[in-house]
Amino acid sequence: MIGDASLLLTLDASTYAGSVCVSRGGTVLAEATTPMRGEHEERLMPAVADALARAGVSIEAVDAIVCGAGPGSFTSLRIAASIAKGIAFARERPLFAVSSLALLVAATDATRAAGEYLAVLDALRGEVYAAACTVDESGELAQVGAVELMPIERLAVMEERDRLVVGAGHAIDAVPHARGVVRLASLLARSTPVPLDGWEPSYGRLAEAQVQWEAAHGRPLPVG
Repeated sequence: MIGDASLLLTLDASTYAGSVCVSRGGTVLAEATTPMRGEHEERLMPAVADALARAGVSIEAVDAIVCGAGPGSFTSLRIAASIAKGIAFARERPLFAVSSLALLVAATDATRAAGEYLAVLDALRGEVYAAACTVDESGELAQVGAVELMPIERLAVMEERDRLVVGAGHAIDAVPHARGVVRLASLLARSTPVPLDGWEPSYGRLAEAQVQWEAAHGRPLPVG
């Protein structure tokens, strides 16, 4: 459904910095980054408008929307997902969800060599979100493993064993960015659009408020 000539609008907000990319095929036409925390106004949508303007295209020209699906910051992920779903619904465009850990690995040129990388994001509470990502001979990110919530101590042992760890402050210092979409062609080719009325990001863990509610009531929080 997504071809080399498709014009993509990609958003990610898995951390406290949101990012936007307008791309076609393997080429970034424009990109933007904006704070997601400590601001008095929502800045991701203006960043979308700015990236489209700098790319010289209108929202009507976009063929598909791609959104980072987490794991990561609850509030930031919700904002990005809401914007992505809103645009997809209003313009009747398909919405594709990709792992934010895939966007982490694919956003840096330091992972161009073929092999397996361990993508990590800070999960707070002394833990990280981690997933193995495989880069093929062409430099494309071809596969993303299941996300695991891992103690930092275990990650330190893996790093001592020369595991190629990608993440802020690690062997390959990088953060998720929407521009990584240009190296996800094979993943997107195998993907199908998500349902706008039911899709939500994968946060990686339950919100603390939900944990406390369920502990107090002795049952799962009702959904819907």
